[in-house]
Amino acid sequence: KLKQPKSNRPQAPGYGFPKGAKGLLPWSWAEQRLKKSHNYWITTVKPDGSPHTMIVWGLWQDGRLLFSTGRKSQKARNLDRNPNCIVCTEQANEAVIVEGIAAPINDKKLIARVAPYYHKKYTPWKLDPKMGPIFEVRPQVAFAMYEKKFAETATKWEWKS
Repeated sequence: KLKQPKSNRPQAPGYGFPKGAKGLLPWSWAEQRLKKSHNYWITTVKPDGSPHTMIVWGLWQDGRLLFSTGRKSQKARNLDRNPNCIVCTEQANEAVIVEGIAAPINDKKLIARVAPYYHKKYTPWKLDPKMGPIFEVRPQVAFAMYEKKFAETATKWEWKS
């Protein structure tokens, strides 16, 4: 499991964000939304540097997003070349945006441990490595945007290694 991130304000001149930590959202707020999201938007980088955004199913487990995709999908090919990606929850009014690094998972014990949760969330589908690679996205930076209290709650988290 990853360390808890440090919270701060996003750098966004002109948005009127207050100074100081008052009103920052706790990381638990973001994790609740990451766990609850049914669909996730993932943006990867094509060989020409342009973005590719698509929907994936996944699980937020142990401080990272786990998802599978087809072996020959654009996402998988992009991540094989460049592991940088962005993952967003489906609810834009309570958005969580995670900038991270994706890597294929080959740990059979981990896959076996999380597979029942995936099946429960997406019945009748199963998390099956035979269908394509299973990736984990480890966050580097994350942002939260809570529409009802946008300016006072805009939060940025960073993980320091």
